[in-house]
Amino acid sequence: MTIRVLVADDQELVRTGLSMILGAQPDIEVVGQAVDGNEAVALARSLRPDVCLFDIRMPDVDGIEATRLLAGPGVDDPMAVVVITTFDLDEYVFAALRAGAKGFLLKDAGPDLLAQAIRAAAGGDALIAPNVTVRLLEAFAGARPSAPPPQPVEPLTEREEQVLANVAGGLSNGEISSELYITISTVKTHVASLMTKLGARNRVEIAIWAHQTGRMRRRAGDGDAR
Repeated sequence: MTIRVLVADDQELVRTGLSMILGAQPDIEVVGQAVDGNEAVALARSLRPDVCLFDIRMPDVDGIEATRLLAGPGVDDPMAVVVITTFDLDEYVFAALRAGAKGFLLKDAGPDLLAQAIRAAAGGDALIAPNVTVRLLEAFAGARPSAPPPQPVEPLTEREEQVLANVAGGLSNGEISSELYITISTVKTHVASLMTKLGARNRVEIAIWAHQTGRMRRRAGDGDAR
């Protein structure tokens, strides 16, 4: 299945380059390009792409606000958005994820990682640039939350704890499948259950919860596989 992508960046060379990189992938098609956040939101609502790739710093409506309008809390039919930027700043990462982004990349990430992020977002996963993942989660875990992390609405099963640790470690569904010797469909079922029990909107929020509650101190392989 072809993944339809909308690219938004106010710099023509960057926008064209991103579109060419993605368009060269056999399973990705760039269906639109936008020069600012206003146009990006309008095109996204009109074209309904599978994934939106937004630069953070754009005139008028920036990439964060565009993400919030299309994927943020309260949006009835949220879209998958991947945010890309030149600036490796925690405030941008936090803002993008809180706005509903399913991925965060730096512009020096390279074609392979860019394509991976688009595919992950299209599949409902979240991919964050590896060089910011650990720092991001540690920052979330170390911050003093305004309230204690919520308790699961139901206790997590032993297998869910294992999947949780692997998600928090940044593993994809395929990697978790290999690590725990279970099928990818079973992994997806456990991830969906975790989202329901934790009230999480995506894998990033699952990972943040795991860090804030100390779950990352538990080894993903602890316990019997069943």
